Amino acid sequence: MNPANRPPWEHSHSFGQDRRRPGEQRTVIVIAITATMMVVEIVAGILFGSMALLADGLHMASHAVALGINAFAYVYARRHAHDPGFSFGTGKVNALGGFTGAILLAGFAVIMAWESIDRLILPVEIVFNSAIVVAVLGLVVNGASMVILGHYHDDHHEHGGEFGSAGDSHGHSHRHDHNLRSAYLHVLADALTSLLAIFALLAAKYFGMIWMDPVMGIVGALLVARWSLGLMLTTSHVLLDRQGPEDQRRRLIEILEGDGATRVTDLHLWCVGPGIHSAIIAVASDSPRAPQEYKQMVPADLRIVHLTVEVHDGSGGD
Repeated sequence: MNPANRPPWEHSHSFGQDRRRPGEQRTVIVIAITATMMVVEIVAGILFGSMALLADGLHMASHAVALGINAFAYVYARRHAHDPGFSFGTGKVNALGGFTGAILLAGFAVIMAWESIDRLILPVEIVFNSAIVVAVLGLVVNGASMVILGHYHDDHHEHGGEFGSAGDSHGHSHRHDHNLRSAYLHVLADALTSLLAIFALLAAKYFGMIWMDPVMGIVGALLVARWSLGLMLTTSHVLLDRQGPEDQRRRLIEILEGDGATRVTDLHLWCVGPGIHSAIIAVASDSPRAPQEYKQMVPADLRIVHLTVEVHDGSGGD
């Protein structure tokens, strides 16, 4: 049935997930850049016998795979947006892509730490000039990738969890694009690795501080682990249907109880996609209204795309 011809009690459960998200195209461009750089470094490493180039090429390959998972999540969510098998649409595929990326990021942090500790115990000879060139090249490529993906504004300011606060700008749904955040953190981790490597290599070359190379690797691993843990917690809250923040639930209660005759007896608010929510609310009133009237009281800026209201007669009736 054409959506325009649907009666008011029927609606689609795609909630806009059938539209191409800005992060999808950006991620695909970054994958192309990363894959190209990966091939160049691997081929150059084999031709010129440089282990530094070969190792960095293989490292970029791991991130290309992770970014590929992010791109797949975008495409899958879009193509299955109208699949009735998904009760509330495919919005959570975005969070699942972000969660998977967070796990891969954590694995990358463990490998970084392991290799750094191994080199701290058993130092290896470093070809400084070649290694510095590789690190600088990697920094340039990852810097360009970060610009393409765009700065993810709430990487370090998510005080309101996955929902944001009641006063947050819910219209900017990119703030809740966990899949894009995962891709951004992967290239940010690459850029950080290159930056720390440049610092450590210069210190080792000009001041003989060979130990700086593995120590900076450990520092980088700790930072990457912190980012991955934050993303893992945020996306797991979405996947496990954790309640929305207290201030947002309080706002809903204040709105519905504003007439003085209504009491909210039960409230469930959870995320069903990037920047969108679903809610089930039970109210009791001595002068109960129709459920549709209560629904119309909920402001659009709360971004509740699926709302169910259960009304009880508070005077003793059912």
